[in-house]
Amino acid sequence: MHKSVKFWDRMADGYSKKAVPDEAVYQKKLAATQSYLTTDMSVLEFACGTGSTAIEHTPYVKDYLAIDISSKMLEIAESKTRLVGIDNLDFSVDSFESFQAPSDSYDAILGLSILHLMDNPELMIEKAYRLLKQGGVFVSSTACIQDRMPLLKYIGPIAWSVGLIPKLNIFSQTELEEMLINSGFTFEYQLTKEEGSDACFYICKK
Repeated sequence: MHKSVKFWDRMADGYSKKAVPDEAVYQKKLAATQSYLTTDMSVLEFACGTGSTAIEHTPYVKDYLAIDISSKMLEIAESKTRLVGIDNLDFSVDSFESFQAPSDSYDAILGLSILHLMDNPELMIEKAYRLLKQGGVFVSSTACIQDRMPLLKYIGPIAWSVGLIPKLNIFSQTELEEMLINSGFTFEYQLTKEEGSDACFYICKK
């Protein structure tokens, strides 16, 4: 974890200035997520980065907690939040692996662009299921690298060891869907690479 923190702290400034790969697809994902949000909801987002997506969703819910392992990312996120004057969004330096909360705590949990960066994504999906209230939704957008760049399974560890890329977990879209189903989730909405997305985007219900 220590090496990952250093990587993302180093990337924070550049990451905050980087445009989303496809603005139209991003807006489609925002709209799909917001169609499941209501003003009485408590939401958790893990690996929130610089908070851009959290800021977009917060007006639609009661309270929103966004966590990330990088304090540098969250410094930028908090400065963005102050600029727009949001008062129901809180940030905390934490990993989802170590995050503690009672079961059935949240109405929605978001894990965007992160499952492929985790050591054990299946356990994290199971944890999201446990933390959600019955009927709650899990929103994920995940690069299924095995389908797009299978050679990274072999060269990725070398690139990560010298700090060129973050540590990657290489799996396919089919494997991701199996993880979600095996954890107990049912699919509500999906946007995959066949439909113009550069990642597999799912809204799943407990």
